[in-house]
Amino acid sequence: MTYDDCAERPQTGWDMHCHTVFSDGTETPEELVRQAKAMQLLGVAITDHDTTSGWVPAQRAAERLGLPLLRGTEITAEFDRTSVHMLAYQYDPNSPHIASMFARTRDGRVRRAKIMVERLSEDFPITWDDVLDQVKEGSRTTIGRPHIADALVAAGVYDTRSEAFQGAVNGRSKYYVPTASPTALEVVDAVREAGGVSVVAHPADTSRNRVLLSDEQIHALVDEGLDGLEVWHRGNAPAQRLRLLALAQRYGLLTTGGSDWHGKGKPNLLGENVTDPETVARIIERGAIDPINPSGASSLD
Repeated sequence: MTYDDCAERPQTGWDMHCHTVFSDGTETPEELVRQAKAMQLLGVAITDHDTTSGWVPAQRAAERLGLPLLRGTEITAEFDRTSVHMLAYQYDPNSPHIASMFARTRDGRVRRAKIMVERLSEDFPITWDDVLDQVKEGSRTTIGRPHIADALVAAGVYDTRSEAFQGAVNGRSKYYVPTASPTALEVVDAVREAGGVSVVAHPADTSRNRVLLSDEQIHALVDEGLDGLEVWHRGNAPAQRLRLLALAQRYGLLTTGGSDWHGKGKPNLLGENVTDPETVARIIERGAIDPINPSGASSLD
């Protein structure tokens, strides 16, 4: 079975998984919106890691360029030592639970990154200041492994970020340090409390985890209030996409798609996977905040 053999895969719609300079992307929110508009996507969602810092510039760009926008975040979590990323959409950013969770995770990311750089500096010409040189938005940026990778590229150790991720900053290298993260169950609870919609990001991507979330773990997340699964993602193999579609049908979950775009930071192409407008409308209906809809576009109906 090839990538396109799953007939349910949307061909037009919204790219619901995009990163900017406010986490580990290489482009500004305005550039994200500009490119999405040029590609004639129906809309786009900003989902930087563990932060809402890019929401305001993304909103300004969407209003200026006339493209519908959803606001979200990719939240780092774990479930029984399995790394899990959760996409949270249209939640109230002032919710105390979710705000404190982000603050803890971002602090943990910095501590983890410093330890990794200390380990790497024993074998490579890299310092913490070199990593900070790769951070585009200062303290508003969520620092992570991509910034370490970029510092290694700047030092001439690797030619690209992707090569660095295949090498020294790989999750299985001797330099790797896991991020202290909330549990996936806590994340689902916090997003629900904030009036948002929670979706498991790339739940079947074996390049991220040797052990994937089991059917039983997904069931546990559903019991906690999980809304959906990101089925249409390049990291989910065809057989796993069929498994995820079956689980979504069984539990009445939303199925979303997104590119996991990082600009020049990854080979993922903006719009390579999308979410159909009917599913986006259901996310909007469930969310606590209004979408940015500059022209009253029918794609939000």
